[in-house]
Amino acid sequence: MHRPAYIRALQRSQLRAAAEKAGAALTCCTLCPRQCRVDRTAGETGFCNTGERARVASYNAHFGEEEPLVGRRGSGTIFFSHCNLLCNFCQNFEISHQGEGWEVDDRQLADMMLELQARGCHNINFVTPSHVVPQILAALIPAAEGGLDIPLVFNSGGYDLVETLKLLEGVVDIYMPDFKFWDGAVAEQLCQAPDYPQVARAAIVEMHRQAGDLSISREGLAQRGLLVRHLVLPQGLAGTREIMRFLATRISTDTYVNIMPQYRPCGRAHEVPALGAPLSSEEFKQALRQALEEGITRLDERRRVFMLW
Repeated sequence: MHRPAYIRALQRSQLRAAAEKAGAALTCCTLCPRQCRVDRTAGETGFCNTGERARVASYNAHFGEEEPLVGRRGSGTIFFSHCNLLCNFCQNFEISHQGEGWEVDDRQLADMMLELQARGCHNINFVTPSHVVPQILAALIPAAEGGLDIPLVFNSGGYDLVETLKLLEGVVDIYMPDFKFWDGAVAEQLCQAPDYPQVARAAIVEMHRQAGDLSISREGLAQRGLLVRHLVLPQGLAGTREIMRFLATRISTDTYVNIMPQYRPCGRAHEVPALGAPLSSEEFKQALRQALEEGITRLDERRRVFMLW
């Protein structure tokens, strides 16, 4: 039986040390590439608009995630409010930009994890966690002490600082970053982060170093490793071919990738003319061809079959 990484980290006091180091960073927050340097423990907020406590928008068994995460009983998703990226086309605009949700303390967050496990979820899936790494680490201690023993998924936008990811080494089992944009000018226009491409590349290299290629059990469930998401954007704005080439040559040809077709105009997408219409089926098929041509063949099947049917 697979044993989640954080169980050993708790036993070795590594988890407590990581939680303490991450918590101390909140007094002058440089946990993400925005480098806001605000004192979140004193109520100050930076780009992510989050203070000392995390905000949660929802938590539930989710059946819309990737096949190896969902299984028969769902992925135990915890959606955090706010975001350190704030894409103008975000499909969760009310959560990421407007902060829908409620503040939780460590015990409440731990109880959410334990409840999701008790409901039979196959993993705990932290959605948009980059700005609340200290809160996650702190809550994981009582959760693990209370019997949590299913894999953790770090489901981020890919805008993650390597130094912060190193605090999660030996704690997170499955990394699931987006790789959104290859072009810095596009990233600047869509999320005010011209450094996104290089940040995401470095983050994904670090995630793969820690966890390796995605390993899947005989039952078809993800146990450990890297799973990359890529949302295809209209008119080639995401840079799909270049991203797939990077994954194949710099990470691994066995990288598990979910090429996602569900783009539709949301949030402030109307501000960018190229984003004014949903993705066409032909644009998605072209993205799949590009992935295969660049050597990425380990693709999440459910969305692929749905779009090509």
